[in-house]
Amino acid sequence: MAEELLGNVLVGQSGGPTAVINSSIEGVVAEALNHDCIEEIYGTLNGVLGILNEDFIDLASESQQTIRALRSTPGAALGTCRYKLKKQEDYERVLEVFKAQNIRYFFYAGGNDSQDTADKISKLAQEQGYELRVIGIPKTIDNDLPVTDHCPGYGSVIKHVATTVRQMACDHEAMGQGDLVSILEVMGRNAGWIAAGASLAKRRDHPHDPPHIILLPEVAFSAEKFIADVQRVLKREKHCFVVVGEGLIDADGNYVAAAEATDAFGHAQLGGAAEFLQGLVEANIPAVKARTAKLGIAQRAAVTNGSKTDADEAFLAGQAAVLAAINGETDKMVTLLRGEADHYTVETGLAPLADIANGVKKLPKEWINEDGISMNYQFVRFATPLIQGETAVPHENGLPVFAKLDKVRVQRQLESYEL
Repeated sequence: MAEELLGNVLVGQSGGPTAVINSSIEGVVAEALNHDCIEEIYGTLNGVLGILNEDFIDLASESQQTIRALRSTPGAALGTCRYKLKKQEDYERVLEVFKAQNIRYFFYAGGNDSQDTADKISKLAQEQGYELRVIGIPKTIDNDLPVTDHCPGYGSVIKHVATTVRQMACDHEAMGQGDLVSILEVMGRNAGWIAAGASLAKRRDHPHDPPHIILLPEVAFSAEKFIADVQRVLKREKHCFVVVGEGLIDADGNYVAAAEATDAFGHAQLGGAAEFLQGLVEANIPAVKARTAKLGIAQRAAVTNGSKTDADEAFLAGQAAVLAAINGETDKMVTLLRGEADHYTVETGLAPLADIANGVKKLPKEWINEDGISMNYQFVRFATPLIQGETAVPHENGLPVFAKLDKVRVQRQLESYEL
């Protein structure tokens, strides 16, 4: 048992929100309240920006009802950011704030870049001899974090995508006469996990169910093959349903649709793959109507189509982060480990932050059928347990009700910082 470390907790959220990232915050708060060595439980508003600005709220002062309601609230209740700590002074400022607020436990819910940031903060604390325990909490709808079996947020997004495919397919079946191509664009910068999830819309033993074509970043795009695949489907069906990941690339490794702009971490701004495919269809297949739909941020906020399994595992990851830190662990990220039994079970583990930071886990090639546009049973077996159960969302006057934190501010101890 590690030596008890007396001090305050700080938890933050970073990157794109998910339908269940707030469940992890609920898990952190619920577990932190159980330990006497934790004096205060703070949340940083807007991730590392909140740390630099010393903009913290007192999570222990929130009502237990509000904290529990985070389980069914989308977005990032603490606010998020895509800010990159750019210079050594930024990291020094983080440590100054931690010392001023006696932060001894830091939990950061985020993806690849966020885990890299947490790792660098922890290393600086060690260099300065400041005792700090840092644990990352996995979060990304893209499901592309290395080491962990899957990521909280993924189950809910593919449940929503597959549900959307089934609903749209009913419309297209009614409207199509062998002349309709519908293209649904989903997120997924470097990996096709979300697009692959659309395959769950197919009923067992109904291989011709929509989606008929799934285009993944892992399979180099060929315009000629795509047109041939569409024509083959239209000969057989009333409509052709295509799902495309935004990160689709050509044979040269270039995105088929990307803006010149990049974010703070240098990532290209994606979007437009569906319109690109629409143009190909209309230019090459006469008398065919091509329509596009883009789920955009709606797919990561769709808690009303959320997976109970996903929300429960996000809570579990938050709990596990606190327990790991209390037990003396640091520089680790919580992982989800799938059990060996036939029925689905999961437990938590830990992996070094350095093994997670900036890595990308691709969709296994062996889970993609030889046609390059559909998924096999191995993927279905992997993904189906993750979408089980429905998130219980309270409603009022017919509409969902979400948690709102009171956000009682923690008194600042330092002068303001120039970003």
